[in-house]
Amino acid sequence: MLKAILFDIDDTLYDLSIPFKEAFREFFPGEKMDLEGAFLASRKYSDLIYDRSLSGEISMAEMYIYRLGNAFRDYGKIIDGPTALQFQSVYEKRQHEIRMTEEMERMLEELSRKMTLGIITNGPSEHQRDKVRALGVERWIPMERIWISGDLGVGKPHKEIFEAARKKLGLKPEELCFVGDAYGHDILGAKGAGWKAVWFNHRGHQATGEVMPDYEVRSEQELIALLEKQCAD
Repeated sequence: MLKAILFDIDDTLYDLSIPFKEAFREFFPGEKMDLEGAFLASRKYSDLIYDRSLSGEISMAEMYIYRLGNAFRDYGKIIDGPTALQFQSVYEKRQHEIRMTEEMERMLEELSRKMTLGIITNGPSEHQRDKVRALGVERWIPMERIWISGDLGVGKPHKEIFEAARKKLGLKPEELCFVGDAYGHDILGAKGAGWKAVWFNHRGHQATGEVMPDYEVRSEQELIALLEKQCAD
């Protein structure tokens, strides 16, 4: 029986492309670019080296320079390291202004009455906590049920971060479900830990492995309907 649902933050509880696009328009006013494509490329390059930044092999600044420099280059714009870091600063400022949709807020309100909710997220500790505060997530999920890779020194998809959450909650793997947008981090991580997994694949990505989620949804409306049904069963 399902007893807890945990969520990813970025591009799951809110649309991460919005602050990226807003930052570009502020930082490069009047310039044109395929912002959806550049955003997705930045996520791809971030995933490639995130573990190295988490372990300290490279700095977070080096990670930002790598992912933004490569993402923009893929779409015809060359930026140097200082420019990448300046853009990242504007991007982070915009992330402090993020909001969930009213539908997502109502879903969390309803789910919180029926079972335990939590979050597992990759990223620097304070940066991710700033997002939690901006979204108002603590109305339903207290900080003690939020696990951040920057605090633990290990991130998704590694089993250890899922195990830390499971042990704290005192539940069995089969009693837990994880919801996330990233196949590599969220689905592989959750299934590797023995959890149920819901792939919120609202960007229409292809699975890059043989492990399959328990459920795949393509829209916020589908996600809400699925989770409400799972809690009702």
